[in-house]
Amino acid sequence: MSLDNIHIAIVEDENEIRQTLTLIIDGSQGFSCKYAFPDGESALASLPNLPVDVVLMDIDLPGISGIEVTKQLKKQCPDLDIIMLTVQSDDDSIFESLCVGASGYLLKDTNPADLLVHIKEVFDGGSPMSSQVARRIINSFRIIENPLSERETEVLKMLSKGMNYKEVAEEVFLSPHTVKTHIKNIYSKLHVNNRAEAIYKAIKQKLI
Repeated sequence: MSLDNIHIAIVEDENEIRQTLTLIIDGSQGFSCKYAFPDGESALASLPNLPVDVVLMDIDLPGISGIEVTKQLKKQCPDLDIIMLTVQSDDDSIFESLCVGASGYLLKDTNPADLLVHIKEVFDGGSPMSSQVARRIINSFRIIENPLSERETEVLKMLSKGMNYKEVAEEVFLSPHTVKTHIKNIYSKLHVNNRAEAIYKAIKQKLI
């Protein structure tokens, strides 16, 4: 590979976006973009054998997803840098991408000048992320204060083990009516409507 250029490949199913990115990147000094793929299958078949430094990867591809493509590519090419370039900004997409080996995570509204800066950044060993993505990651590490009392937490833990109201009441030496009151308070504090939602939310937020 030329030492003068960073060699980029694009995996993007929308023709207009793929072509526009190719033209912008390939027409910029210090960058070369000669490979673009409309789906994950064609990317997987070719990329391991191509002289590429950085891949811009969409997530929502037809067939195999960009996250799965990233996972498979990183197994074959551990040194390949992959930046997710997507409209998906939900927590699951972000963390799944990073867990399978993505080096950066950018949203598609990133302007072209910034995109080139971020490609250079990842090539130099950085991990570029859109500001919205970085904020979501930071928020995920914040400790969530448990809104439940010690007794409510205890009751919810028992419910998560499949115990019914009567069994919980006997276990904690309370009346079934009192247990139901605790459960009603749990639902209110967690903003849920049933046991399954309460357990799911409590586990997700690491309250139990």
